Order: sequence, then structure tokens, then C-alpha cells
Amino acid sequence: MGYTIKQVSQLTGLSISTLRYYDREGLLPELRRRESGYREFGESDLYALELIECCKQAGLRIKEMRGFMSLLRQGDSSLCSRRDFCREHVRRLEARLAAVQAALEHSREILEFHKIAAETGSEAEATALYAGRRENK
Repeated sequence: MGYTIKQVSQLTGLSISTLRYYDREGLLPELRRRESGYREFGESDLYALELIECCKQAGLRIKEMRGFMSLLRQGDSSLCSRRDFCREHVRRLEARLAAVQAALEHSREILEFHKIAAETGSEAEATALYAGRRENK
């Protein structure tokens, strides 16, 4: 069964213009067209859209997504290349996650300082109290 672009938009939450963009960028190579020229999405296209959105959330660029989609179309002959691509992708995500984790910890420290300052009504007093709490950790 084929889906219209409107149905896919409703199913995925992606805008129609985003779906058209992905098609123009070659990210949906198996997308069929009806005789009328309208796009007809199949189950494989829905899976591809899930993969594209995952890649997008992970920070991949369109060029990288296009390369991975090309590898997928090559079948078993590209298994090692896909594994290497995914390994590098995971490595980059782990690095980003570590950076976000460090930023979160720093933000928590700043929040703690400002909580103390708001409670005491004094940055100077908060500085002394905060320094004491950090030494006790």
C-alpha cells in the first residue's frame, strides 16, 4: 500500500516541504511516483525517514546521510563500510555527549552558587559558602 505525502506528513510529523526536500536531496531513492507525478511512499520509505530523522538528531549532514543511504542500497557488499560509518558516528556522538555532560555539570554548579546567593542575598557571602561546600565534596 502506498501513502500520499500528506499521509506520511501526518504519520511522521514531518512537514510536506521537509519530505520534498529529502526527496530532492536523494535521501529517498526508492520513492515511487504515480502516473500523475505525485509521490507514493512505501514502507521502505517510512523506514528511511526514521533513519534520516535519527541521523538528523545525531547531527549528520545531508551529504553524510546521502552517503549512508547509498551504502544501504549496495547491500551486503557495503556491510563493512556501513559498520565503519556507524562506528565513527557513535564515536562522534559519545564525544558530543561528554561535552554536553560537562556543560550540564558546570551549569549545575552555577545554579548552586546562585541558589546560595539568592538565599543569603549576597554574592560575597555566597562565594564563601559555595567554596566551603565544594571543599566538603
